[in-house]
Amino acid sequence: MVEEQTTKTIAYVALGLMFLAMAWFIARKAGENRDKMLEAAAPKVAGDDELEGGAKNPEQFDEPDEDALDEMAELLGEDETNDD
Repeated sequence: MVEEQTTKTIAYVALGLMFLAMAWFIARKAGENRDKMLEAAAPKVAGDDELEGGAKNPEQFDEPDEDALDEMAELLGEDETNDD
């Protein structure tokens, strides 16, 4: 039979190793989370970030409609109804 002191020593060594493994795991995860947070909070440089999504029907922008043409004419000062 194994002595009581030997059993305690083995238990303490096992618990110590588990503690060190958990501390290493927590430190590693904290470092990864910190790196991800710093990367997400970093200033954005124009062109480096890609916008997701897109138009459902991009062909609708190929030819402007009458309302868009009227609005552009108004903005450019070429409005036909404006007699200056």
